[in-house]
Amino acid sequence: MSIAPPDLPVGKNRGAIDATTDAEASGYAESKTMRVKKRLTSRTATVASLIIALLWTIPTFGLFISSFRPAELIRTTGWWTIFTNPGFTLENYQNVLLSTSASSPQLGSYIVNSIAIALLATIIPLVFASMAAYAFAWMRFRGVGVLFVIIFALQIIPLQMALVPLLQIFSTVLRPMQAWLHDMIPIIPEQNYLPLWVAHSIFGLPLAIFLLHNFISEIPADVIEAARVDGATHGQIFFRIVLPLSVPAIASFAIFQFIWVWNDLLVALIFSGGTQDVAPLTQRLAELTGTRGQDWQLLTAAAFISIIIPLIVFFSLQRYFVRGLLAGSTKG
Repeated sequence: MSIAPPDLPVGKNRGAIDATTDAEASGYAESKTMRVKKRLTSRTATVASLIIALLWTIPTFGLFISSFRPAELIRTTGWWTIFTNPGFTLENYQNVLLSTSASSPQLGSYIVNSIAIALLATIIPLVFASMAAYAFAWMRFRGVGVLFVIIFALQIIPLQMALVPLLQIFSTVLRPMQAWLHDMIPIIPEQNYLPLWVAHSIFGLPLAIFLLHNFISEIPADVIEAARVDGATHGQIFFRIVLPLSVPAIASFAIFQFIWVWNDLLVALIFSGGTQDVAPLTQRLAELTGTRGQDWQLLTAAAFISIIIPLIVFFSLQRYFVRGLLAGSTKG
């Protein structure tokens, strides 16, 4: 006749002990989450963040008010005197968006150019960077560490040093190639977007690879090993496991890259050629400033219009952005 050891649960007592263990684990997880939240947030940091956000928003609010004010009031009074010197008009936005006059900004084509440039200049580096980050994180080959350090070091090189060599390469290779492709396949756009896409992709790739590598390398190794045991190839692991898990990190970098490209002026001035069929919105805004900034009412309206699309992109991807920033914050 066998007797169970006194320290082992028997019968109904085993379920009670398991429930107690689960409750203790759940309580430990909750207390750990509370400690992390308390460590990351405090009343002082919240108040400081609100003050910084308020100060950061004041210029944008002033820009918004000035975009609705007549030209005469803008020249003679400040936007903060709106209550003592009231005056609103929609003429500024009409001149910026709807006017057919040759002297009006006519921003429609420039907005389309900026969207075409920013979308492809965001998608292209993300595609190559995600694949490269997976290779550096989970594929072992000779020189992987040295190659990753070299790519990381490329972030230190100022982009101004590469502008002239890239311009020479684009002028002798890319532009004739694009014209030839357009003649062969008319559906390919004739606009000279290709140098802008390549330039922005080159400048964004090192940071994209570095950030995505840090995220992808934190994926549990058990998940990757289980997929390999099941016979999955690197392509299947990347597309079915790594890519869905990396959506927060990809969305976070997509926001930054889109905003950087959208607000860029230097690369656009050098590689777009300055023609209206390729020039982005930032180039037109710089032209509106003029030598004396005499069309201030049009500049404020056009500048506020240029803010709308990046805001839409940010708020659309905000939940992924926050998840990407907090990924790994509760580990350890």
